[in-house]
Formats: sequence, structure tokens, C-alpha cells
Amino acid sequence: MAEEQIQPTPGSSLAEAGSVSRWLIDNGFDHETLERDQSGVEVLKVDRDFLVPIATALYAYGFNYLQCQGGYDLGPGQDLVSFYHLVKVSNDVSQVEEVRLKVFLPRQDPRIASVYWIWKAADFQEREAYDMYGIVYEGHPNLKRILMPEDWVGWPLRKDYISPNFYELQDAY
Repeated sequence: MAEEQIQPTPGSSLAEAGSVSRWLIDNGFDHETLERDQSGVEVLKVDRDFLVPIATALYAYGFNYLQCQGGYDLGPGQDLVSFYHLVKVSNDVSQVEEVRLKVFLPRQDPRIASVYWIWKAADFQEREAYDMYGIVYEGHPNLKRILMPEDWVGWPLRKDYISPNFYELQDAY
């Protein structure tokens, strides 16, 4: 009797839960396990409504360093993603543990709670994701453009962004 191959449905994965995912499940935090990245780091898909509770739990679990936070665009008409790469920093370098959280946001309403109040390192990183992709980090203490001029229209790293005609802008002066 041949084993039946289970095929994932679009948007889901059959990734094996890692230690962080198992800890979250054991403590009642709902999420989805995605495929590990090329370095073997555990990747978890988190609903935007549960980001702050899960992030707070992971901080209490020992993930005291937000190494990287950013965003990216899955393509025109598709979701925007806000990601968080967390690391347990301790005196024992051989015990480094990492996990990455991904929150998929609808393009029409890319709002998510800020994690600034958990990791202060999110300050400029959330501002950059806001500036380039238009992801609104609710509760951020100073969410304003950081790379583009304050009066810039649009989100330059979105894949459906149309660059303004700079010659027309220059002629205006």
C-alpha cells in the first residue's frame, strides 16, 4: 500500500514545528510554522492581531534582541510583509537561538501594532518600513518618513509604485 502524499494548499505549509513554535503552542499562542530559511532559522507566520502578545511572550522567553525588522512586497495586488528577526543574546555564544516572525498585511490596510515598546531597536526600522512600503506601525512614538522628504507621495519600494517624472518637478522651480 503506497503512502498518500499530502499536498499543501496555496498559502499554507507543511513545515515541522521547531522548538520556539512548540513552546508557543504549549503556551496557547496561535501561529503557523513556515519553512525554515536557508540558514535553518525557524520562521513563524503570525496574525497581526497576535503580534504583540506573541512578541511579548518571546521577549519573556529570552528573545531580548531585535536584530532586524523590515518589510517587503509580495507583488502588485498582493500582501505586504512585516518581519522581525529575534535573537536570544546570552553569555554562552554556543547557545544562540534565532526565530523570525512574519506578519502578512493586506495592501489596502497595512496596519500593525508597533513593537517599539518591547524592543527599542524597532524605532528606526519601523520608520523605514513605513517610509518605503507604507506599513503603518500603530503606537510608534514618532512614525514619520526617515529616508524620503516629508511631502513625498507614495511608497517607493512597493512593486506597483510609479516613479514621478523628475523633469516636471525640476521645471516647477
